[in-house]
Amino acid sequence: MKIFIDNGHGIETPGKRSPDGKFLEYQYNRIIASRVTAELLDCGYDAQLLVPEISDISLAERCRRANAVCDDIGTSNVILVSIHVNASGSDGKWHSASGWSAYTTPGISQADLLAYDLYEAAKKYLVGQKIRLFNGPKEPDFESNLYLLKHTKCAAVLTENMFQDCRKDVEFLQNRAGKEAITMLHVEGIKEFLLSDI
Repeated sequence: MKIFIDNGHGIETPGKRSPDGKFLEYQYNRIIASRVTAELLDCGYDAQLLVPEISDISLAERCRRANAVCDDIGTSNVILVSIHVNASGSDGKWHSASGWSAYTTPGISQADLLAYDLYEAAKKYLVGQKIRLFNGPKEPDFESNLYLLKHTKCAAVLTENMFQDCRKDVEFLQNRAGKEAITMLHVEGIKEFLLSDI
């Protein structure tokens, strides 16, 4: 199984930062994505960053890269997890919305099973930290036609790891325990999905 870890956004993406400018989403995503990839490689999995570049690679190119591997080894042999940090406003101000969530495309697919395992791992690592986990109306994940999810051939999940315009979320994300929790919920969720799929 090829595991693609996508670090959402690049250095040129406008916005995508805390109101004080100290937290940069592209930078944080790359820290977490690199850690998740390294942990999975250490466990013997075939994990790879979808976007090793720091620049803002287009969504179409991200999909093309994943789909090329799907065409080569088979769609059922590839999964993709895209790591993001949410925001509740675009006004450059701090807000109170806080929590973790996952997204898949509408309908039932392998992506829903992957999202479920990520959600269960998030429970383990975040609920004890008094961090809210958002649920979709019927499943743990929300369903949306986000471009990366809709246009990749493999099972793909997008995670929104807290809010970059919430002070307490940013504080958690930036501290050592927070980075470890976000990293490990992705690692364990992915591993559980792969083990249950054997």
